[in-house]
Amino acid sequence: MSAAEPTEPTTRAATPTASTSPEVPSTEATPTDPGRPPSPAVGYRRTGRSGLLLPTISLGLWQNFGEDRPLATMRDIVTRAFELGITHFDLANNYGPPPGSAERHFGEILRTDFAGLRNRLVISTKAGYLMWDGPYGEWGSRKYLLSSLEESLARMGLDYVDIFYSHRFDPHTPLEETMGALASAVQQGKALYAGVSSYSSTATREAARLLRKMGTPCLIHQPSYSMLNRWIEGSLLNVLEDEGIGCIAFSPLAQGLLTSKYLNVTPTDIEGTLPDDARAAKDGSFRRGFLTEETLEKVHGLARIAKRRGQTLAQMALAWCLRDPRVTSVLIGASSVRQLEENVAALENLAFTQEELDEIDRFATDAGINIWRASSEAGGEPHDDRATAAERDER
Repeated sequence: MSAAEPTEPTTRAATPTASTSPEVPSTEATPTDPGRPPSPAVGYRRTGRSGLLLPTISLGLWQNFGEDRPLATMRDIVTRAFELGITHFDLANNYGPPPGSAERHFGEILRTDFAGLRNRLVISTKAGYLMWDGPYGEWGSRKYLLSSLEESLARMGLDYVDIFYSHRFDPHTPLEETMGALASAVQQGKALYAGVSSYSSTATREAARLLRKMGTPCLIHQPSYSMLNRWIEGSLLNVLEDEGIGCIAFSPLAQGLLTSKYLNVTPTDIEGTLPDDARAAKDGSFRRGFLTEETLEKVHGLARIAKRRGQTLAQMALAWCLRDPRVTSVLIGASSVRQLEENVAALENLAFTQEELDEIDRFATDAGINIWRASSEAGGEPHDDRATAAERDER
């Protein structure tokens, strides 16, 4: 699905340095037949200045791995991902629904399809959002983080996770306490690396300083990032490069906005043309207020560029996030094997001409969809003040 041979492919990112290494070819084999040659799909990038390589596309279990889906479908998606070279699986304590069910289901797949393959996987989990009732069930206290990690390990049947994240910045808990909990998890052998998610550039730099002091470097930051949510370009990416921290972008498809799902929605008749199965038609993390005439015009404009490149809109959106070598990996979700394979095919064309990037910039502007901005704002991150009503309600 590659476009015609581009002229002078360029990127606006810095050239690769010690913290932005070029891709390493995939050498992964399949879980069903470890001796079979792998499907040549996913390459790997170095995570900051660490020794850990992550696939350019990782699989997130935020959606589609709760009790509302059959385990057989989850198993098909996860095993196919591994066949394609995706070795990193990202979870959190509250993924479901209900909270905890995604970890339980993944634990079942680990015990069966992935039996004996633990050392060939990178598994991450997080804690920060509401997980249980009472004063100790969310945010960033030492008690909550370490208690949550114990429960996550039990649900997945693991002795350790590879990466343990502080899922959001806690303005009410000293950062030294939160980072101390992450360092303790590593020192106790319950995590190999520590990471943060949705932290501001200022809070990230201070978190990195504290973790270094504790002997546990900050491996990675997981921010939201997409063509319609570019907040990390302000200063966070520069901080990550300076500190030698990797970056794994979540919601690179803007919760489905940057897919074909909304291409048949008429900007001037949203209610009459919205598909019944679209996230915008349901209750959940995708707010109905996100779907505006202005945003749909951006989506349609980007889709026209993707078509000329020989890509779907989703494929171009993923490739665009990876244009910057400081982005180690992008996290995708998948509701089917077909959707997974379509997204991985984005890697067949990662090159952009300067003309394409300039045209994309006309449409790739903030759409007020960053529902996680309260976390980075609490840590001191300046944002464009054009908050939507849905964002204000979220806070």
